[in-house]
Amino acid sequence: MAPAEIDPLDYLEIDRLLSDEERAIRDAVREFVRDRILPGIGEWFEGSEFPREVAKGLADLGLLGMHLSGYECAGANAVSYGLACMELEAGDSGFRSFVSVQGSLCMFPIWKFGSEEQKQRYLPAMARGEIIGCFGLTEPDVGSDPARMRTSARRAGSDWVLSGTKMWITNGGIADIALVWARAEEGVRGFLVPTDTPGFSTHDIHRKLSLRASVTSELVLDEVRVPEDAVLPGVVGMKGPLSCLTEARYGIVWGSMGAARACFESALEYARTRVQWGRPIAGFQLTQEKLANMAVEINKGLLLALHLGRLKDEGRLLPQHVSMGKLNNVREALRIAREARSILGASGITLEYPVIRHMNNLESVLTYEGTNEIHTLIVGEALTGMRAYE
Repeated sequence: MAPAEIDPLDYLEIDRLLSDEERAIRDAVREFVRDRILPGIGEWFEGSEFPREVAKGLADLGLLGMHLSGYECAGANAVSYGLACMELEAGDSGFRSFVSVQGSLCMFPIWKFGSEEQKQRYLPAMARGEIIGCFGLTEPDVGSDPARMRTSARRAGSDWVLSGTKMWITNGGIADIALVWARAEEGVRGFLVPTDTPGFSTHDIHRKLSLRASVTSELVLDEVRVPEDAVLPGVVGMKGPLSCLTEARYGIVWGSMGAARACFESALEYARTRVQWGRPIAGFQLTQEKLANMAVEINKGLLLALHLGRLKDEGRLLPQHVSMGKLNNVREALRIAREARSILGASGITLEYPVIRHMNNLESVLTYEGTNEIHTLIVGEALTGMRAYE
C-alpha cells in the first residue's frame, strides 16, 4: 500500500490518536473560531475590544466549565478541553484566556472547594455565561510568590472584611463575581465577592500591546464586607489557588500550540505564494529549514499536550508535569511566531496576517500563570529534589 500523503498541519497523524467525540468537539470549536472570531479579531485587537457577544457564543457552545461534571457543565474529558483551548487560541489568546479564567480559575474552585449552596448558586449560571468570573490572586508587588500576598481578610462578627489590591486580573472589568484570595488569621482563604459589593472597584489596564482583545484590570477592595457564606469552605492555604493555576496552566499547554499552528499555517501559505528571484520562497533552503523546525516543534508539543491530557484523564497528572508542558510549549510557540514573522517579512508586522498578534499575545502567555523562569525551577526541583526559588 502506498503511504498516505503528508498533511503539513498533521504531519504525524496525531488526529488518529483522538476519539470520535474528541474530534467532534475540536471541529465544533474550530468552526466557531472560523465563523465568529477570525472575521473580527483584527479590529478587536487593534481597538482593544473584547466582544461580549462572542463570549455568550462560547457559553452557548458549552465551553464554560466544560471539563467539570454536573451543575449544567458538559463533563468533557481533559483532552477535549485541551483541544478546545487549542482551537480558541488559534483564533486569539484572549478567547482562550476568557474560557480558562471562567472555567479553570473561577468555576473549578467553586466545584472543588465550594459548598453545595455555592455550587448551585453559581455554577449553572456561570456555565450559561450569565455570571462572569475573575480570579484575584496576583498583586502589584506580589507575582511569582503569591504566598506573600498583602490582601487581608478579618472577621467582623459574622462577616468578613477584605482589604487589598489585585493586579493583572483577566476579566476583572467585566466580571460579576470575583474569587479573591486573601490572608486570614488561619491562612489564605478564597472569597466569592460580587463586584457590586460596596468598597469593591475595578480599573481596566489600557495601552497594552499584548492580549488587546481581552480585559485586564486592577481590583481594589476597600473594607469590602461579605457574609460568612462567601468563603470557600473546602480549602485553607495556598493549595487552593495553586490547584486552580494547575488547571489553567494545563489549558495553556494546548492553547499555545494553537497559536503556533496559526503562525505556521500563515507562514507556509505565504512562503508558497511569495515569489523572489523568479520562484516561491518556499523553494529556498533557509525557508524550508524554518518551516521544518516549526513543524517538528508543533508536533512534539501536541504529543506532549496529548500525553498530559491522557494522564489527567487517568488521574495521574502532577503539577510538575504541567510545568514541563507550559515551559516547553509556550517557549516553542513564541519561537515559532518569531520565525513565522521573519518568513512574512514586512507583511508579518501587519494585522492583515495573524502572526504579529499571536507573537505579542504569547509574550504575555510566557509570563502569566507562572513565568518561564518559575516553571524552569519547578522542573529543576522535581529533578534534583532541591528548591532554588529563593
